[in-house]
Amino acid sequence: MAELQATLSALAAQGTVLQVAHAPVGDTQALDRIIKGLGPGPVALIMLFISPLGDADDLAARAAELFPGIKVIGCTTAGEISEEGYAEGEIVAIALPSTLFAVETIFVPDLSDLPREALVSDMIRARQRLARAQPEWEGEFAFLMVDGMSLREDELTSALSMGLGPVPLFGGSAGDGLRFRETRVIYHSQAHRNAAVLTFVRTACPVKVFNLDHLVPSGVQMVVTEADPSQRIVRQINGAPAAIEYARLLGKDPTQLTTFTFAAHPVVVRIGGRHHVRSIQRMAANGDLVFFSAIDEGLVLTLAEPMNLVTHLETELDQLGKPAAILACDCILRRIEAEEKQMFGQISGVLQSHNVVGFSTYGEQMGARHVNQTMTGVAIYPPKEPA
Repeated sequence: MAELQATLSALAAQGTVLQVAHAPVGDTQALDRIIKGLGPGPVALIMLFISPLGDADDLAARAAELFPGIKVIGCTTAGEISEEGYAEGEIVAIALPSTLFAVETIFVPDLSDLPREALVSDMIRARQRLARAQPEWEGEFAFLMVDGMSLREDELTSALSMGLGPVPLFGGSAGDGLRFRETRVIYHSQAHRNAAVLTFVRTACPVKVFNLDHLVPSGVQMVVTEADPSQRIVRQINGAPAAIEYARLLGKDPTQLTTFTFAAHPVVVRIGGRHHVRSIQRMAANGDLVFFSAIDEGLVLTLAEPMNLVTHLETELDQLGKPAAILACDCILRRIEAEEKQMFGQISGVLQSHNVVGFSTYGEQMGARHVNQTMTGVAIYPPKEPA
């Protein structure tokens, strides 16, 4: 009780429930600076969101040495979110103090061969251990980090949904900036390809998992008439070459299609009574369209148009009330839109004022679904004073 009271007093002074620090990834003393920035205190978990400009293998190994006895997880990013808003070329570290958080981590080493039954059993046992360890703590969520180049996020979230029970899940796909070549997930002392880390969190803090996007479906629809679902490639739309038909519906020349075009004009599919974004990653040299998430022949896609990114984000975050911190996974396409529309500084200001930290992703996970062009995360509120 005395330890919790001391923690609450410290939180009142600091205004947060998480310990957060960041440093340039190219700084040879980056992890030492992060240790100082995180400060003292028992820690249940450390998360590292690492710019792809850094050496993930080296940083994972060094972090294990510098944080002995502490669970360390993380991933490479498509950009970072520090206490100052959007960041580039950084390592952002987030520590969960053990006075407020208890965790169980599950490593999925090979996304090409998911042991579904064993995975679900591991998840149930992890939840039970947390419930026994902290029966009076009622806040809980699951956080997923997954290789963003694996093309396995949809299959993984479907498998995980069977073991979640009442625990809400959110997460993000690791990034590689705008290169789309190689992404890594960190588990303890190594950086892994084609892998994922699932973390169950139980906390003394009230929490709320959320998902938001600023896109409104239009009246323009199209049908996928030829696709390669295993590679998330659409070859034809409405019976015509995919890029040509997409550009025609936008009133553009196919040669004008850029990453910003795809960010500004995504498509959505209606599932379960609501629209889910199916963002286009890039146009292949042959005119095919490569997507960030599952796609298949026969899907009816609807063009979507964006609302004002700044106004929408501020409104949505305001509706969360006054959390002490928000851990968020924010799609790379939202960052691209902010840059292209010269809203980067404004968005950073909104993130900073609402205590948002996390990383930019190649896709987000929410429950049993892999989604795109959203911000998904958990709002963490100050714990109540003990009676």
